[in-house]
Amino acid sequence: MKALNAPTRVVDLILTCLGGPACQCVEARAVGPRYNRKVKTFYIETFGCQMNAHDSEKVVGTLVTEGYQQVETPEEAELVFYNTCSIRDKAEQKVFHRLQQFQRDGKGKKFAVLGCVAQQEGEKIFEKAPHVSMVCGSASYNQLPQMLVQLDAGNKRVTGLSLDTDQTFETPLTRRDNPHRAFLTIIEGCDKSCAYCVVPFTRGPERSRTSASVIAESRKLAEMGYSEIMLLGQNVNSYRDPSPAAWDFAKLLDEVGRVPGIRRVRFTTSHPRDFVQPIMEAIDSNPSLCNHVHLPVQSGSDRMLEAMRRLYTREEYLQRIAWMKACRREIAITTDVIVGFPGETDEDFQTTLALLDEVEYDSVFSFKYSRRPNTHALALDDQIPEEEKTRRLAVLQEHQRQIQIRRNASYVGRVEECLVEGFNKATGQWIGRTSQHKTLNFVRAAAPSAEDLLGRYVDVRVTRSGPNSLAGECVN
Repeated sequence: MKALNAPTRVVDLILTCLGGPACQCVEARAVGPRYNRKVKTFYIETFGCQMNAHDSEKVVGTLVTEGYQQVETPEEAELVFYNTCSIRDKAEQKVFHRLQQFQRDGKGKKFAVLGCVAQQEGEKIFEKAPHVSMVCGSASYNQLPQMLVQLDAGNKRVTGLSLDTDQTFETPLTRRDNPHRAFLTIIEGCDKSCAYCVVPFTRGPERSRTSASVIAESRKLAEMGYSEIMLLGQNVNSYRDPSPAAWDFAKLLDEVGRVPGIRRVRFTTSHPRDFVQPIMEAIDSNPSLCNHVHLPVQSGSDRMLEAMRRLYTREEYLQRIAWMKACRREIAITTDVIVGFPGETDEDFQTTLALLDEVEYDSVFSFKYSRRPNTHALALDDQIPEEEKTRRLAVLQEHQRQIQIRRNASYVGRVEECLVEGFNKATGQWIGRTSQHKTLNFVRAAAPSAEDLLGRYVDVRVTRSGPNSLAGECVN
């Protein structure tokens, strides 16, 4: 996560207030006695998905309003946070490797483990890493101020491990890292029981925010100048409005796309079981909804889908793809695939490759099966050797690479609208993102400036393509 480069007062930050007394509270703290004492410093490193990135924004917002200052390196910090992911074993190992690095050299520092590994391992983390002083799951982030008081009082084992289903885990203030795109959590947790997945154990059951609170926050973000919103949830399209309005996800998605000032709306991640046709009807009819859908399939084999407990068949999944391809707008489709799940035969694997050919995904996030604690698959026999999993992953990635070369080549000559996200001084190219979530690097006729296009929407003619991105020339 990007750190602040200089001492920063609360009022200098991009903060999102959810309303109520919190707004007055921040103003009082900014001028109160807390700011007359030595400012404490913190560092945070984030592992995992957009949900974790947004969780870190919430944590940073809370810390800054409590009088802490963010620094660029863990060496500079008095309090070091690791916001963790436990979806795959490799991510979890990285966290404990970071902690081991400071076991000897972390004198005078306090360490906190947040997120999914914290929820999964609980107080066992104190035994694995005795220099850790705080273990906090995502459901307890709104309790951070009280937990910080416990740390200041010298408590060596501060915990926040509740999975209270009555909370939706929004903090009063959120520090936004991107000035143009904002994350917005609409649902937490998961009610599915996929055989490989640890999320139900680390995030708890599904609980949704009210539609009124989502729309109110969307309007506030638009007023602050954000033009793109990404709706987040472990199963985002499982959203069910708990208020009397009783909106489903399709209705909420459409209404967020109609908030004045919001130009693009994205969402992730979806479960095929809950992906219904009205979602596609909303995307097809509302131009503010990005024409990109991420729909994880995990395997193209019915036998594997059943073993994974995915709750749908290949045919049912392809029905959802048919809805997308029937739209008037061209929909970019991306997915997740797991190779080497226990019992996966070469025939099963070939069936997955055939699915890639049939769908022609715009990109695929592919992973080797990783054994996770508490999951059903942990006890399954017929584990695939690591060498074979590695081989299959390489084959699948090269297979998909060829598909992406063909898919991206079809964009050459087209004009695409881009949200400008950055400028590469080395290449003299602007970096843009299309509605289809494709990276488009482009040049413009006017002399480049590091500021004048950032956050703007421009039309770009695609002149070249590669497997992972497009290149072009600005036409307006």
